[in-house]
Amino acid sequence: MTPPAPHVLLFLLLGCQGVAAAQDWPQFRGPGGQGHSAERALPVEWSESKHVVWKAPVSGRGWSSPVVSGGRVWLTTAVMEGRETSLRLLAYDVATGAQALDVEVFRLRNAQLLNAKNSHASPTPVVEADRVYVHFGAEGTAAISTGGEILWKVRHRYESQHGNGGSPIVHGDLLIFSCDGFDQAFVIALDKRTGNTRWRRFRRRPWSQAYTTPLAIRAGDRDQIVSVGAHHAAAYDPETGEEIWRVSYQDGFSNVPRPVYGHGLVFITTGFQQPSILAVSPDGGGDVTRTHVAWTLSRGAPLTPSPLLAGTELYVVTDAGIASCLDARTGTLHWQQRLGAPVAASPVLADGRIYVLREDGATVVIRPGTTFELLAVNVLDEPALASMAVASGSFFIRTAGHLYRIAQPAPPGAAPKAAVPHRGSEPRIARAKARQERRPRLLPAASREGAAAIGPHVHVR
Repeated sequence: MTPPAPHVLLFLLLGCQGVAAAQDWPQFRGPGGQGHSAERALPVEWSESKHVVWKAPVSGRGWSSPVVSGGRVWLTTAVMEGRETSLRLLAYDVATGAQALDVEVFRLRNAQLLNAKNSHASPTPVVEADRVYVHFGAEGTAAISTGGEILWKVRHRYESQHGNGGSPIVHGDLLIFSCDGFDQAFVIALDKRTGNTRWRRFRRRPWSQAYTTPLAIRAGDRDQIVSVGAHHAAAYDPETGEEIWRVSYQDGFSNVPRPVYGHGLVFITTGFQQPSILAVSPDGGGDVTRTHVAWTLSRGAPLTPSPLLAGTELYVVTDAGIASCLDARTGTLHWQQRLGAPVAASPVLADGRIYVLREDGATVVIRPGTTFELLAVNVLDEPALASMAVASGSFFIRTAGHLYRIAQPAPPGAAPKAAVPHRGSEPRIARAKARQERRPRLLPAASREGAAAIGPHVHVR
């Protein structure tokens, strides 16, 4: 077995961008957007009666993943109220689990759930300083202060078969997200201060549905925004939206996984019907399909969970719960194993271990390495589709009806580890508390595998 590399070396090796404070998990898949956490002293095992610091009820239906910043856990939900649906932002206190904020952002009439497995609140929020950016696909995007004030709202319409899915990202002064529908498909950058459109880049035809989250990378001497869509993935200049390079896959659509980047390669999942993973070098220009694809995994690729890089290994988990470990540089298979149940959430790397949250609410814990080593299977009572967050020495897990904080007990006489506010934010927090006392929507306290399986086909160029 290959021992896991130290966290510091992992972050340097993989070139993670924009790492936030160690205790924060401010966006989908964490500080660098690739599922890595620098937290230590995390539990290996838990259950409903073990290592649960608190368990808070979550109203409505939503599969946005929790994010953690400034001592709060943030998520979105959709609450049915007769024939109307209230799209809401919720916040919970990290230390106690008390609900600290509940704000309606949009209201829908006669909204139909387009996919029984989806929700009207599936994209994950982004927190930066004293703002939370929420996205509900074609139903709207908004910026909200951490005190609960809606600062701006916009809608960018498109027709999607299964509803919303992909999450926004913050890059510099931009809020960037993908809008992939049957009628039109584009990547858009908004001024994060005002919500005004800075650029919009339409994808190349043919258009179709996709539900992905962009990834900001630094390749060579330039920044790139990598966005995966139906039939094509492309990298864009974040300042202008100009296409830098693109790669094509004829049959891929309805993509969900977020790409990951390391070892000079971007790992892209192609979507339905038969998903593949392409390892693409991002130093090309124009159509790089025939020139910059280092290797292709044609079997064993996921439709929903995002890949995970750990050292020189790439880990992928299929929706059926089959995990594979590959050499990230060559695509060579090290091992493949069933995890016991379907998986929708993306795996995380934390404290030298890989955590995979299954749809039945159980988390499979694996030691990274070129041989499979199972450490634990931790069962909770409800199903889970959202990816977990890691912050404040804890895991934050959203199930169908609850939000959990899971952590090791504090040593005798020691204060529990809690997230600290952003530096310089104390005046903002004081103002937020004052606004909270005046706003009726803000709540003062409170009440989302065994034997080896099929062998993947890897094509190396």
